Amino acid sequence: MNRLLVLGSLLVCCGIASPVAAGDDRQIDQSCYWCIRDAIYADVSLIDRLEANPDVDEGIKGPQIVAARADIHRLRALLGPIEQVSPEPCCYTRRPLHIR
Repeated sequence: MNRLLVLGSLLVCCGIASPVAAGDDRQIDQSCYWCIRDAIYADVSLIDRLEANPDVDEGIKGPQIVAARADIHRLRALLGPIEQVSPEPCCYTRRPLHIR
């Protein structure tokens, strides 16, 4: 009886938690967007500084550049595709004019 009670409460907790987690999939708020954008900018700046510095050995800066590029790809995947919201121009929504 005790096992059944524990199993039932576990199933109830999983049932309650799963729809909540499923609704937040791939959603980022606006403040987090700017944090990710700033992190991408910092990684790009790091790559630029390392590639421009001839005094640092290639064996040292190579793994750092690879790690920064992997971080950029991971962060861009978090952001997802760019959604540009803009009104359509009026000339595309009207019927074409035919002049005789």
